[in-house]
Amino acid sequence: MHRRTPPTPATPAPETTGLSPSVDSEITWLLHRAAQRLRRATGEKAEEHGLTLRDYIVLSALRISPGLMQGDLGKSLGLDKTTLMSQLDRLEHRGLIVRHSNPRDRRLRIPVITEEGEAQRATLADACAAVEESALAGFHPDQIQAFRRILITIIGDSEDPGSCL
Repeated sequence: MHRRTPPTPATPAPETTGLSPSVDSEITWLLHRAAQRLRRATGEKAEEHGLTLRDYIVLSALRISPGLMQGDLGKSLGLDKTTLMSQLDRLEHRGLIVRHSNPRDRRLRIPVITEEGEAQRATLADACAAVEESALAGFHPDQIQAFRRILITIIGDSEDPGSCL
């Protein structure tokens, strides 16, 4: 009489950490995943410099658009008033910004980056540029410029109520 051996369980497939991108992936998902990767890498650089990525983004916004009132800054970054105020409080406490009254309406405040804030922002900007350069190392400069133009077109000039910070 022939004995039948029980089937051997199949070797489980190695665990994966998520979906792999492909050229057929939705652009929204690809942009989200690319942003996650760069956010993680630049966030780590910010922490190495004693800042958060949000600190860096707020400081950069103040440098790019000086004279914005707090409310306008919050709108441009997609931050609600409470989140923005606590962020500005932390930056001011560290001496990285100061807040001035608007001469036309003293109830309105204008955050301004300090020399120390600009020095820290500039140092971190160099570190973040190196992260971006590394992420885009396989691309020709013309491709990178085309990618920037595509992103600018997607972003447009409309006000977005959401935050990626």
